[in-house]
Amino acid sequence: MKKTLITRFFHIRMLSGSCCRYKKVQPSVKSKNVSSHDWLTRQLSDPFVEMAKKYNYRCRSAFKLIEIDDKFKILLPGNVVIDCGAAPGSWTQVAVKRVNANLSDKNGSQGTVIAIDKQLIYPIEGASIFENMDFTEQTSQEKLVNFLGSNRADAVLSDMAPSATGIRDLDRENIIKLCYSALKFAVIVSKKGASVLVKLWQGQEMLDLQRDMSRFYDNVKIVKPNSSRSDSIEMFMLGRGFKGLR
Repeated sequence: MKKTLITRFFHIRMLSGSCCRYKKVQPSVKSKNVSSHDWLTRQLSDPFVEMAKKYNYRCRSAFKLIEIDDKFKILLPGNVVIDCGAAPGSWTQVAVKRVNANLSDKNGSQGTVIAIDKQLIYPIEGASIFENMDFTEQTSQEKLVNFLGSNRADAVLSDMAPSATGIRDLDRENIIKLCYSALKFAVIVSKKGASVLVKLWQGQEMLDLQRDMSRFYDNVKIVKPNSSRSDSIEMFMLGRGFKGLR
């Protein structure tokens, strides 16, 4: 009964405002070349790209999770963590170390890290990987629930983002749908006191998501780590202290 009510609530939220008229935008070759040049210049001058190489992280996004966890302590030894949209795996790498899933600390509690993505994820020691699977599909989530068994998650992480269309309103709508998909799943699989972390983009929808997340978590806040580029509209919403389901 609880699961039915939760599903109904999130179904309504994910469909609201879904009617959107747009036209197809065909970028010019010139704009693509300029964009690629700007991206390459930014990468070469980005200290976090170099740090990722130094510490053997698969991409710079690892430091976003590191910053957030250093401040809010959402990943602890022995925790069960689910990383949604994990490819190429940098957040999974961080989670494995923080919860001791690879037993790097022989005397510490061993955690569990589960990573899922539509793309290929090369093996990460200490992580259970579900690749070539769309997290947003019910069958994929059922497989994760079955894998968890009697365990419950201490943290659900989502660095998921949709493929950009170039249409701002449509892109924001699509990423919000991913946020609600992760939130709904977190509510179903989390233990009391757990955390959820999702990526989103700046916009009015942030306030709606924050309000809805507050129904299930004691503390909800918007976070912008230093390693998230200042010119990026990317933000993260963190919910801590899952209230549990009554």
